[in-house]
Amino acid sequence: MKIENLHWESNTDNIDFEALSHLYKITPLGDKSAKNLEVVFKNSMFKYFVYDKKELIGVGRALADGIDCSYICDVAIDPKYQGMGIGKAIMEKLIEDSKEHQKIILYSVPKKEKFYEKLGFSKMKTAMAIFQNQDRAKRHGIVE
Repeated sequence: MKIENLHWESNTDNIDFEALSHLYKITPLGDKSAKNLEVVFKNSMFKYFVYDKKELIGVGRALADGIDCSYICDVAIDPKYQGMGIGKAIMEKLIEDSKEHQKIILYSVPKKEKFYEKLGFSKMKTAMAIFQNQDRAKRHGIVE
């Protein structure tokens, strides 16, 4: 499978959000409802949906304000397609889209930091967060 043979979409007009919800369930990003995913993707300035024929296999988005901050999040690749460079390609497109912002931020799934460092990200010393489910975030190693 070559990345150039995949189909890329950057708008939400024809997205099957149930298929997107399923993609998140089979990756470590968890159970996200189709309804909620539709809201967050439609409110994101930049987004990419990657298809192998008609199967949704990868996705990513950046919530950005156009000047100061772009927050890259929800990058997910179907486990059958991981290791092929699709996640890297999505990240590179989101970084390029966000390059005029003063800062591009993200938080990583634990143990994936090296992947993001290779793309130019540095660990922040003062990053803080409040999660709706703070105990779950602690159990998953996202916060201390």
